[in-house]
Amino acid sequence: MRRLTLTLATVLALAPFAAKAQEGDAAAGQRVFNQCRACHTINEGGRNGVGPNLHGIVGRAAGSVEGFRYSANMQEWRQGQTWTEENLRAYLTNPKDVLPRGSMSFAGLRNPQQLNDLIAYLKTNP
Repeated sequence: MRRLTLTLATVLALAPFAAKAQEGDAAAGQRVFNQCRACHTINEGGRNGVGPNLHGIVGRAAGSVEGFRYSANMQEWRQGQTWTEENLRAYLTNPKDVLPRGSMSFAGLRNPQQLNDLIAYLKTNP
């Protein structure tokens, strides 16, 4: 019983740190976004590049940037989809897992902290 109490106390003590790590650091995420700049812009009203402008992506309907030509796979998938933190997390981890025939050539972010930071940064650009 003492071991269970000690384990539970440890889990409860560390819980705030786990939540903080999940939140991410937007400033660090801006640096991670530098990997995306070759294809994407994030400025409000910014141009589309090889990929669509990502300003306001969190909460936006998938595949909805005016004037961008999406892959056939994205056009099929986007029906009723909104870019939430959860599906962005899945997509940014491995785009081909979400859209196997999609045109994004990025292999994905494998580092969970970089992923959290990038999502935090994307959320700062509503």
